[in-house]
Amino acid sequence: MIPTPSTSHLTKKDFRKVYEPAEDSFILLDALEADASLLSSSLLRSSTSSSPLCVEIGSGSGIVLSFLSAILGSTSATYIGTDLNPHANKCTISTGKANGVAIGAVNTSLMSGLRPRIDGKVNVLLFNPPYVPTEEDEEQMAQGNPGIEGSWAGGSTGTNLVDTLIDEGVIKQVLAPEGRLYLVAIKQNDPARLVKRLQAQELDAETSHMHLWHNGLGGAGAACRERTLARHPSD
Repeated sequence: MIPTPSTSHLTKKDFRKVYEPAEDSFILLDALEADASLLSSSLLRSSTSSSPLCVEIGSGSGIVLSFLSAILGSTSATYIGTDLNPHANKCTISTGKANGVAIGAVNTSLMSGLRPRIDGKVNVLLFNPPYVPTEEDEEQMAQGNPGIEGSWAGGSTGTNLVDTLIDEGVIKQVLAPEGRLYLVAIKQNDPARLVKRLQAQELDAETSHMHLWHNGLGGAGAACRERTLARHPSD
């Protein structure tokens, strides 16, 4: 069992500004651990450079990228987190340091500050998106303000940011051949719809390992991890 990365260096003050790791974060860690052997072997095949590239959208505390580095090796890949929240960028870097891995942090929305340089080069893409269904004006206000609210406000279906990535074809464009996307969703997000939309872009997508946790939406909600494998354009 791979230990959960330490966040003891972060304080209550930090977590008033940055999303604190919770059940949804740990679901993502479980998904990565379950695929540890697969990830290690697929990166050897899919990397277009000597150093595989791992990117997390909305890296928050940095716990997920730090965990991934424990699977792949702290110096065996390049790790980059993006976040619109500058406090999250600082936490991502410090959590990496606390766990023995150098993580780059880019203050940007989604991956706009990295593209097109990373197009076709991302071996592992991670996203625990804002998935809570909210009023559209609330979501727009939250996503336009680089604060903690942006970590949970997801719009009417809770999938506004994910839908943006799919609509613009960004996921397929950034993934390397055999690159993988790990995406967290809840029942209210209609994971089956997301899978169909990804499959429509010639991505091999599936929902795996349903989990239950109290999501603050009036009861225990079903959450899932979406494991997506991008096909090589020549396939």
